[in-house]
Amino acid sequence: MKILVTGAKGFVGKNLCAQLNNIKSGKAKCYGNMTVSQVYEYDIDSTLEQLDSYCKEADFVFNLAGVNRPQNPEEFMQGNFDFASTLLNMLKNHGNTCSIMLSSSIQATLQGRFGDSEYGRSKKASEELFFEYAKETGAKVLVYRFPNLFGKWCRPNYNSAVATFCNNYANDLPIKVNDPNVELELLYIDDFVDEMIAALKGEEHHCEFEGVETVLRDNGRYCAVPTTYKVTLGEIVALLEEFKKQPETLLIPSISTGSFAKALYSTYLSYLPKEKVSFPLKMNVDARGSFTELVRTLDKGQVSINISKPGITKGQHWHNTKWEFFIVVAGKGLIQQRKIGTNEVLNFEVSGEKIEAVHMLPGYTHNIINLSKTESLITVMWANELLDPNKPDTYFEPVN
Repeated sequence: MKILVTGAKGFVGKNLCAQLNNIKSGKAKCYGNMTVSQVYEYDIDSTLEQLDSYCKEADFVFNLAGVNRPQNPEEFMQGNFDFASTLLNMLKNHGNTCSIMLSSSIQATLQGRFGDSEYGRSKKASEELFFEYAKETGAKVLVYRFPNLFGKWCRPNYNSAVATFCNNYANDLPIKVNDPNVELELLYIDDFVDEMIAALKGEEHHCEFEGVETVLRDNGRYCAVPTTYKVTLGEIVALLEEFKKQPETLLIPSISTGSFAKALYSTYLSYLPKEKVSFPLKMNVDARGSFTELVRTLDKGQVSINISKPGITKGQHWHNTKWEFFIVVAGKGLIQQRKIGTNEVLNFEVSGEKIEAVHMLPGYTHNIINLSKTESLITVMWANELLDPNKPDTYFEPVN
């Protein structure tokens, strides 16, 4: 399949083209048997001659090109409607009735706060142009009305509050929130891309609109991405505050699969300057080696790195409820556990040459011994709960 993407160098186009090229090269294997043989990338620095040749060859067109921040309002119609006319005329001239997608906006509803939107009127005009083109040529037309998009590579201080907030928090710049209760409907760029791939396969989602609200319907005139997030500016700021503090607290916020927080965290990280990409960890060092906390969570425990010098034994304690995984990643060691009140010792020889996880069982006193005389023993340790200094649940008792 040969695919034309207009507006290919913009935030949305860049993300879509990157994934299409991943499919083309065979790097993305999560889309079944779909193949991409060519991705034609058209943008403002391309020529009309190039666009014309792309329109002749394309099997599918994503029209993402458009103007959303012009110097003069009349440029909305020129940049959106006029380019759409040029694109469709080129396709008609070549008799190419391939499927074509139009990137429109929720502002095209011209409802509510969008009722006086020049941008919305230009998008609405483009929509009607595409629908007329479908009637005239029989081509399949997919008109998507998108809310605000966010994600990596989005330009800050332009037309995305999320991009601006993420960039400013990452770079220690001020932000301004006049009303934290203002709610936004947001679409994450990865969800957008997944829907575009679905559209290529003929599996797009259709919808209608009740005012500015999207209502999914199988026979709807319009198309939509089924997953969006409705969040307030205050909620976004609160999450960004957590993310910014993570290198100090080591706390990973709740970022469950499919959550807005997960998408926002990835977006925030993409704006970090070089000097914040790495950060120091506090190493607790003594004569035996070191112990360093790596990450902490509120409900899923913490991960630490333990380094034992040659011949050293660490541990010799037990817990009532806390349990752990010990995972040796370098060196050779012996893990021993003994159930409290018994004499039976469980022995586990471990090595970085064969990585495995060993449970530290509740009610068993345990240790870890570096068997080497020359090399350090490096162990990743996961505990199911954070250390509570007021109730550490840790009791000294030698295994042997």
